[in-house]
Amino acid sequence: MFREMRRGKQLLSIEDTVAVVDRCTNGILACLGDEDYPYAVPVSYVYFNEKIYFHSAKVGHKIDAISKNPKVSFSIIDEDTIVSEKYTTNFRSVIIFGKARIVEGDERSKAFKVLVEKYSGDQPEKTRNEKIAGCMQSYIIAIDVEHITGKEAIEYANAKRG
Repeated sequence: MFREMRRGKQLLSIEDTVAVVDRCTNGILACLGDEDYPYAVPVSYVYFNEKIYFHSAKVGHKIDAISKNPKVSFSIIDEDTIVSEKYTTNFRSVIIFGKARIVEGDERSKAFKVLVEKYSGDQPEKTRNEKIAGCMQSYIIAIDVEHITGKEAIEYANAKRG
């Protein structure tokens, strides 16, 4: 169902792919927007229980698009360094395909807690817990991952092989 990466030598291992997803703080959510135009929007996220979670306002383009068609892709750029003499970049990135859905109940609470920890872990626990308990004005969205791949510049791949 999902295409194989054309440049297989540049494919990251699943461990390296997950490491990229874990260390980065934002990605681009792409979905089918109004009048079937692609709609891509940056979001802060957390990878937890093999799912991507992010928060969203309860109304807007993103929620309308997900409600209309839950199939999405999510891309993350870990590195993109210009190598001018070679007319290229040294990069590392990940793309995820899956279905987005609004989460509720215990899953929402756990995902929200992990999101808050990632982005506000240096704040007092009491303050974090108050924010979590009091925040009902936003949705927590999950992307149930169906396919995930990472890719890196050939120079990085060759360096690993020695």
